[in-house]
Amino acid sequence: MQRVIINSFSLLILSLFISACARPIAAFEFDYKNGKKAPSAIRFDNKSEKATAYEWNFGDGKISKDTSPVHSFKHSGTYVVQLTAIDGKKSRIIKKQLTVEAPEKCLVEIETNHGTMLVELSDATPQHRDNFLKLAEQSYFDSLLFHRVINGFMVQGGDPNSKNAKPGDQLGVGGPDYTIPAEFVDSLVHVKGALAAARQGDQGNPQKRSSGSQFYIVQGQTVTTAMLDQLEARKGVRYTQAQRDAYAANGGTPFLDRDYTVFGRVIEGLEVLDSIAAVSTDGRDRPTEDVKMTVIVIK
Repeated sequence: MQRVIINSFSLLILSLFISACARPIAAFEFDYKNGKKAPSAIRFDNKSEKATAYEWNFGDGKISKDTSPVHSFKHSGTYVVQLTAIDGKKSRIIKKQLTVEAPEKCLVEIETNHGTMLVELSDATPQHRDNFLKLAEQSYFDSLLFHRVINGFMVQGGDPNSKNAKPGDQLGVGGPDYTIPAEFVDSLVHVKGALAAARQGDQGNPQKRSSGSQFYIVQGQTVTTAMLDQLEARKGVRYTQAQRDAYAANGGTPFLDRDYTVFGRVIEGLEVLDSIAAVSTDGRDRPTEDVKMTVIVIK
């Protein structure tokens, strides 16, 4: 009987010793498939055991302490994702590699405090495309405001004078020391979500050259067949059936066609556009609470 008690006591001590020395198990999976292109949002499914906290390093300078995060990789490349599973002073690390491919089209993200819009720039307007990319790469747009917002029309930004602008400051005349020749393309029209270049009026700008940095995104209103018929007769433009269908389904500002250069479109995040368009504004159409932007080139 004494031997049984001693053996049981020894097993208890051994069990406690093993428990005290045990470390958490780090493990995760992710919904990655070959051919993922930037920007790519990937969900990480945490399979760790015996851990009370987690630290993720996604290999692109971003970290997270969420249990099972979703992370968006903005650029193409090969990333080593590291998960650290933690229990008190004990931890264990696991690493996995994933590759994100470059996008097939020219994309930028416009991040705001209302959300993010993914924008495709058009290859049919190369001067506007390349200028926008150049400024974005230089972080020119970062912390600038959407300084002019008209609900049911458009949201406008890109004035460098809007950075750190005080309430009441007059905005809308700033930009680099150059303009861009108009690039009117029949296939690009002012349907909701269209990205277009702002410019000075016709009187001082008969060639309709675009601002070097200011742009707007169309929200617009309902467009009818009769409106398009009238514009065709008055401006000499011709709308394809696909364009008519797009205007009927989404609305827009067709009266700006052939007067302002459209050079891209929002392909994700139209709800963000609507949210910005709905903000309160002052008598100069400036939002009463700043709507700041950051523009990131996806590559």
